[in-house]
Amino acid sequence: MLSLGFCLFLACGLSQAQGPGRQTTQTPASGPSTATNSSAIANAQQNLYTASGQNGAQPTQDSFKGSVVTGKATEGVLDLSLDDAIQRGLRQNLGLILQTSSVKNAAGQRLEELQPLLPTVTASASIEVEQINLAAFGIKFPGLVPIIGPFQVVDFRAYLTQNLVNVSALKNYLAAKHNFQGARLTAEDARDLVALTVGNAYLLCIADTARIEAVTAELATSKVSLDQAVAAHDAGTSPKLDVLRAQVDYQNEEQSLISAKNNLEKDKLALARTIGLPLEQVFRLTDLVPFQVLDNVDPQAAFQQALKTRKDLKAYAEQVKSASDEKTSAWAYQIPVASFSGDYGDIGTTPGHSHGTFTATGQVSAPILQIAKTRGQEQVADAQYEQARAKLSDQVQQVNQDVHDSLLDIQSAAKLVESTHSNVDLANEALSEAQQRFHAGVSDNLPVSQAQSQTEQANDQYISALYQHNVAKLALARALGVAQSNYKDYLGGK
Repeated sequence: MLSLGFCLFLACGLSQAQGPGRQTTQTPASGPSTATNSSAIANAQQNLYTASGQNGAQPTQDSFKGSVVTGKATEGVLDLSLDDAIQRGLRQNLGLILQTSSVKNAAGQRLEELQPLLPTVTASASIEVEQINLAAFGIKFPGLVPIIGPFQVVDFRAYLTQNLVNVSALKNYLAAKHNFQGARLTAEDARDLVALTVGNAYLLCIADTARIEAVTAELATSKVSLDQAVAAHDAGTSPKLDVLRAQVDYQNEEQSLISAKNNLEKDKLALARTIGLPLEQVFRLTDLVPFQVLDNVDPQAAFQQALKTRKDLKAYAEQVKSASDEKTSAWAYQIPVASFSGDYGDIGTTPGHSHGTFTATGQVSAPILQIAKTRGQEQVADAQYEQARAKLSDQVQQVNQDVHDSLLDIQSAAKLVESTHSNVDLANEALSEAQQRFHAGVSDNLPVSQAQSQTEQANDQYISALYQHNVAKLALARALGVAQSNYKDYLGGK
């Protein structure tokens, strides 16, 4: 009876095993800005403060903007290069840490699904003391003492169960194995997302620094114009209006400088959050990414490269394989399961007065009247398989779009850099001409004020174009699946 019960328990437990599944997530960018900032940088700041990563991982959308802080802030100023920042992010970014935990979770589920295919051995030791009243069972004979005992039984026993044929359990294990491979590939893909998020945050800080330098220069120029207006008014050759206008321009530049410095500090905090630096740590950027044209990139060749290197595509392919195995497992649930169970032990009144005993049972079991359940499981598994195939197909097109979008952004930003750089030169020349005319008394300082505004706008647009170009190159590296390993080649130009 004991061995039969174990067989029934084993057959029921193994026939209901199922494989794990996975979910998805989203990507990176950066924090708020003032009206003086160009729209591209303002949008980038806003995106960084709501950064995330998309790669099929379980971490939430905000995971990639966070980190696990290790250590304490050090005295002095820390020099932080782009490479240092990305390496720190690859060690301490929260999204990557959570995804690594997801890999461990998938590995554990794989082992759980493996156990039904392995032998299971348990052992027990028992001692039983009993006294029986035969009269209670209706056994009465003249001269028979109805009370037997007390007596004891000692039993030391080992039990073995083993599935011989269980297709459903085998397919569940294979599905869990593919899920584990998918989770591992997704964790590798997350490293690209970390490189993109950290790189974008670093580039944004570079743009903020350039913005501060530009506003500082504009403030100095505005101070020259203010001094000219005051001198002209004191000499009686210029009205008070010119002085007031120059003072307003100067104070506007002071406000812009305050705002630009504030944005830099906030964006440095956001950068520190993504790489696990203590927020109290003072650091300075040591890399200033130059403008270098990235050309001669064939979109079709880049797409073919992405198909080979994008880890998220391979993770989606593993999902399809897992769903296929789960579909077969649902169908195989109706196939008979062959199993073996047995036990061996030593039983007697005492360990010294005992004898070995054993049982061995082979069993074949199969569900008979469970048609609705079996069909339902098949339909659910088939639906999941079709969904996995559709997601893979869509992701291939998404990768193709990512490559083309990045190349278009690179080309557009390169043209913007060239155009805005020319605008900066022209605006500076116009400002110099306006200042000379005002100084010579040919005109009032309204043209100077207008030229200063145009110079500020030109500088903003140029800084924004540089930022857009570098981010677009970094995004191309991500689209190709090489952001973590080859980001230097793309930011430095090829």
